[in-house]
Amino acid sequence: MDKLMAMEVFVTVVDCGSQSAAAEKLDLSRPVVSRYLAELEDWSGSRLLHRTTRRLGLTAAGNELLPRCRHILEMTSEMRDTSSMSESTPHGLLRITVSSSFAQAQMAQAVTAYIKQYPQVEIELLLLDRTVNLIDERIDLAIRITNDLDANLIARQLSVCRSVVCASPEYLSERGTPIHADELILHQCLTHSFHGKKSWVFERNGEQLSYSVQSSIGANEATVLMQAARMGAGIALLPTYLVAPLIRSGELVALLPEYRAVELGIYGVYASRKHMPAALRTMLDFLVEYFADQPSWDAM
Repeated sequence: MDKLMAMEVFVTVVDCGSQSAAAEKLDLSRPVVSRYLAELEDWSGSRLLHRTTRRLGLTAAGNELLPRCRHILEMTSEMRDTSSMSESTPHGLLRITVSSSFAQAQMAQAVTAYIKQYPQVEIELLLLDRTVNLIDERIDLAIRITNDLDANLIARQLSVCRSVVCASPEYLSERGTPIHADELILHQCLTHSFHGKKSWVFERNGEQLSYSVQSSIGANEATVLMQAARMGAGIALLPTYLVAPLIRSGELVALLPEYRAVELGIYGVYASRKHMPAALRTMLDFLVEYFADQPSWDAM
């Protein structure tokens, strides 16, 4: 028996004053209404209505059961309304992991703009320069910059990450400006601990080439390398999302224009498409539009 439907029939019969009127209101046949009432009485173990040809009245058991049925039906309606709001209105906590450099350079502004559109969403940014297990660490969305995606996860490309070789004017005035990538071995280079620590890979004339570098300072976080480059410590290969403003201002100088560093994808990675919260869905849509295929930071 559909107990909720049986309760709704019972309440409607009482409110309408007859089974025929309740049947019309609920768009049910008269026999179906009678069957629901009989099944509810069987389930409750009590007769709920006095039925005569002239009038319909509540028994003592029916009088006791009626307010409880109303309460259950009200709670059910509230649950449906809440569920409907959950599916359509972005709200609640969204935990996002992102690298420190990308968070500081781009994501802080992006999530601020998102929150202005969706004020019922709470964002928790976790700045981690490591790959995390989304399930174990309860992460809703990971922003990953890579060309090597986990096949077990779902990824949506948000934009592209391009990198540029750069150094400060002070360093170049002291050590000279490299014209060819094979000259990098003669310079102090600032390298990422996990990406390009011993060699940097470029594309030139349709060919991919790798060049050895001598690391004077290494770090596992790009912002540290950027600051070291600003202070004249050496030449760095850094993402344009981070250094484009410094190149525009002249604090850093872009080098080796004929050599293009291998591009990486910027992805929003999540665990499942099933029952995707509105906050996650709208965040992904927002970031795709916000960053775009040709991100604004590439305008140097």
